[in-house]
Amino acid sequence: MAYQKGQGQRGGKFIPKKSEFKEKTLDLRRVTRVVAGGKRFSFRCTLVIGDDKGGVAVGIAKGVDVAQSIDKARNDARKKMFKVPLKGTTLAHEVDAKFSAARVIIKPAQKGSGLKAGGAVRTVLLMAGIKDATAKCLGRTKNKLTNALATIEALKKLKA
Repeated sequence: MAYQKGQGQRGGKFIPKKSEFKEKTLDLRRVTRVVAGGKRFSFRCTLVIGDDKGGVAVGIAKGVDVAQSIDKARNDARKKMFKVPLKGTTLAHEVDAKFSAARVIIKPAQKGSGLKAGGAVRTVLLMAGIKDATAKCLGRTKNKLTNALATIEALKKLKA
C-alpha cells in the first residue's frame, strides 16, 4: 500500500500504485457449475499484460464476481511473464505453434508496415511491443483463449 509522504496509515490518503504493465481483457465469461442445489455461477477472465519492451503474459482466472476474476487473472499473468527477443519493432524469424485446436503462424515484417493480425493474436503481439509483423490463425477455432495461448507458445519458440 502506498500512502502520502509523512503520514501514517490512519491519517494518510491511499494512493493506488500505477502498474508498469499495459493490460487488455481478452475474454470475460460467466461460467456455470452444476451442484446438488442447482447452478453456481462464477466469472472467468482472460487477460493479456505486456510492457511494450518484449515482456508479455496471458492470465486466466475464475472468481465469484467480475472484479475478483480480473484481479486474479492479473496476478496469474504477472507470475507467467516472459521476455520475447525482439529485433527492433519486429521478430527475428518466422515462427509457428499449435495449442489445442488453434494454430498460429507469425512472420516478421519490414519497419513501418504495421501489425497485420487479427483478434487475440493481435492483442498479444501489441502487448509484447511487436509493431511490425504478419500473423495468421490457421486452426479451425475462433476461441480467443486458445488462439492467445497458441500465440504465447509461438513467441516462446523465438530465438534471439
